[in-house]
This record gives sequence, structure tokens and C-alpha cells, in this order.
Amino acid sequence: MTATTPPPPSPSPARAGADADDAALAELGYKPGLKRTLGNFHTFAAGISYISILTGTFQMFYFGVSLGGPAYWWSWPMVFIGQLMVALCFCELAARYPVAGSVYNWAKNLGGPHVGWLAGWMMTLASMVSLAAVALALQLTLPQISSWFQFVGDGSGKYDAAANAVVLACGLILFTTLVNAFGVKLMARINTAGVFIELVAAVILVILLAAHITRGPSAIVETHGIGAGQNLGYFGAFLTASLASAYVMYGFDTASSLGEEAVDPSRNAPRAILRALIASFVIGGLILLCALLATPDLSAPELSVDGLQYVVLSTLGDTMGQALLWCVVIAVVVCELAVHTAGIRLMFAMARDNNLPGGSRLAKISPRFQTPIAPAVVCGIVAIGILLVNIKQPQIFSVVTSIAIIMIYVAYLLVTMPMLVRRLRGTWQPAPGRFSLGRFGLPVNILAVLWGLGMTVNLLWPRAAVYNAAAPYHWYLRWGGVLFVGAVTVGGFAYYWFVQRHRTGVLADHAAEKQDTDTDPATTPGNPAAATG
Repeated sequence: MTATTPPPPSPSPARAGADADDAALAELGYKPGLKRTLGNFHTFAAGISYISILTGTFQMFYFGVSLGGPAYWWSWPMVFIGQLMVALCFCELAARYPVAGSVYNWAKNLGGPHVGWLAGWMMTLASMVSLAAVALALQLTLPQISSWFQFVGDGSGKYDAAANAVVLACGLILFTTLVNAFGVKLMARINTAGVFIELVAAVILVILLAAHITRGPSAIVETHGIGAGQNLGYFGAFLTASLASAYVMYGFDTASSLGEEAVDPSRNAPRAILRALIASFVIGGLILLCALLATPDLSAPELSVDGLQYVVLSTLGDTMGQALLWCVVIAVVVCELAVHTAGIRLMFAMARDNNLPGGSRLAKISPRFQTPIAPAVVCGIVAIGILLVNIKQPQIFSVVTSIAIIMIYVAYLLVTMPMLVRRLRGTWQPAPGRFSLGRFGLPVNILAVLWGLGMTVNLLWPRAAVYNAAAPYHWYLRWGGVLFVGAVTVGGFAYYWFVQRHRTGVLADHAAEKQDTDTDPATTPGNPAAATG
């Protein structure tokens, strides 16, 4: 008898899945460097914590009610439908390109290296501005819990709220910087626990507010005479108030930006994107609806100042109200953590392609924590710098938040528009056996682009109520959104065109060892030949 060599053991399903994920990454020109530890719920938690139902609704409720009255509620389903069109396009992309820095890499693969760089630049800066904007939400909640949290003045001074908001926000940014520097596993644990608390608290809040309803649903068609005498009447006021909803429902792409640290991301990321957006819409919409129907007085001036915090405390009482406000604080913390995490992955993805100054340092992965530490520090420092510049800006909340959202909408357009061009040319192919819109792809993509264009114009419009609501009044403040975003776009792209594009190419430490020789190197995503243009 002759001895036979036993066949090698077949890999476990988990190992086989990881190998397939790494192979998909290699097709994009990269070798795996980040550790795959995140499961399905982790990716869902990342998406929903970025949207953060409690953070957004509690931060912007006062804005919507003051500028649009109770009828502003209808902007919530309007924004959801528009963002759903974008999210569906992103689901196809998440299945096709499960890679870190999703928006940057998607735009690069769809529109070429120049479009990709601009999208990544806008999204990276937007993430850092968002990091500052979200952290400001602590000021709207902590002093409501206790005056002890008002470290600057007593809150009645002209600059007390803005300055104290910066103090609280800087402390939070320092915390998220440290957590992200210690690795994605710690971040995921804190984020998952925080999301669980946020979801439970949100459901409890809906139930308690529903139990205290004092008026019928007809209240949400009341306008309180807002818009009378204006050119567009209430419609113009509604468009302004709709920004309160637009400020909440974004960031769902974070679920896919962790693609290189997730297990089976091409399947899990599209589900996580949709679940995060739909859950946020349903629960957030119910919170806003029940709050409007339960508040003691829809004409109370406190609604336009303290917002949802006032409704909770006046309706549910101090004990229960403060308990729920503490849950809002937790939601703000995990939202900030998710925003910081997304910004780090974007910066890492661009640096890996040598598309940022100091790319090799920014793309370096810590061998101990298996995460890029330098981007965490840079994002934190820039966000704190943005806050310090605005420390005596009374309208700091609306100005910083508006600018962040504008850049995110522009970055999203730099993905959906090239994707539409690819569809019209017949060159877009969804990943086989993965999420696909099928015959609905073209109409959904068209709607996504139209929505993005319309909302970008709405956000950029030089409204005094948004950009210069309080003295001193200056034309350049009113046009702040246009001027800042224009300067960032033109200045950033000029730097790229004349300097950075000549250095672009996947860094040797991150380049895949083997390339598909059957693929044209000039069109291979992640290939230096494609990136240098």
C-alpha cells in the first residue's frame, strides 16, 4: 500500500470570508493593514451613531421651530426621501468597493483621480468641521441638567454660551482623540454600548411624550404666521427651517467607511446603511412629532431658545427629564466618536494614496493598536482650532454646522454625479450577487443628484437667519457659507493640481503585492498610473 498525503484542511467560513474581503481590497490596489474585528451590529452602530437621533433632534429642534413653526416637521420626511435616494446609491457602492474612506474611494473609482481628490478633500474637511459642530451640542444639554456645567459666566452674557460651548467641546474632542488612538476595538465597544443606550432612551422618550400628548395631529400644519410678507411666503421659511432636518440625516456612509475593519463588508455595509437611515427616520420623526403634540405651549418662547430640552423638562418633570438628558449627552459622545472615526478613515485613505501632505506619516498604522494614530491627532487639533476661532461668535451653532453640512452634500454629489454618468454610458456594473438597484438604479440615481443639487443651493443661500442672525451684521458673514466653501474648494484644488497630483500614487507600504495583470493598469483603482492623471 502506498501512503497518500491527506488533503490540506479547508479554511473555516470566517477565514474564507476574510480572504475574500482581502482579495477585494487587493483588486483596488491595496494590501490589508487594518484589523478586521467589526461585526454586523458594529457597522450598523457606526452609521446610526453618526446620524445620532438624539444629538441631531435635540441640537436643531429650536432652529426648526423658530424659523418654520410646528409645520417644519414635514421637512423630516422630505429630507428622508431625498437622503434615501443617496443612501441607495451608496449601498451599491458599498457592495462594490468595501474600502476605508468610502466617499473618497468611490469618487476616485467613478470619476477619476481629480474628482476623487476633491471629494476626499471636501469630506475630510467636513468631518473635521462636523467634529467641532457636534461637540457644540453639549452646550445645549449639560447646562440644562445643571448650572455647574456653565463654566464661563452665568449664561446670560452675550458670549457666555458660545465660549462655554467651546470649553465643553474641546474636552469632548480630546476624549475621542484618545479613544480613536487606542484602536478600533475600544472605539467599537464604547460606540456599541452608547448606541444601545441611545436607542433604548429614544424609544422610552417617544412613549413618555406620547403619554403626555395634549393636542391633535392638526398642530403640525400650524405655521404661526411665519413667512407672511416675504417673497416666497411660508415656502421660503419652510426651506430655511428644513435645514434642521438636513443637519441630522447624513453620515450614513460611515457604515461603509469601516469596510477594511469589518467582516464581510460587501454584504453587511449596505444593510447597515439602510437600517441606520430608516431607524433614524422612524424614531427621530416620532420624537419630533410627539414633542410638538405634548409641549405645554406651542407659542412658548422657550421652544425657540432651549428647544427639545425645554419640552422634555417641562413635560416629563425634572427627575425623568434630566435622566433622559443624560442619555442625550451619551448620544452626543458616541456621535462625536463616530464622526472622528470617519474622519480618520478618510484621511488615512487619502494619505495611503499619497494624496495629502505628509502622506507616509498620516498613513502609518500603529503596530500595537493597528490603527492610524496621526490622523486622529490631526483631526482633533483642526477641530479645536475651528472652535477657538469662533469662540466669540454668538451664532456659532448654526454657522459651524451649516458649513459642515454643505461640504458633505457637495462631497456626496461628487459621488452620485459620476455614478450617474457611468449609468448613462452603460459602464456601471454592481457587484455580482451583492446589493443592486436593478432597473431602478437610473431613476434613483437621477433623484439623488437632483436632491443633492437642490439641497446644496438651499444650504448655501445667504440667509441672515442662518449665517448672521445676531450683531455684528456684515455682508461677508451672511455670505459666509459661499465664501468659505468656495475658498476651500478653489484653494484646495489649486494646491492639488499644481503640487500634490504630481506625487500621487499608492505608498509602497500599502500597495498590493500582486496586481491583476488582465486589468488595464491605467484604469485600475488605486494604481499609481490612475492616480497621477
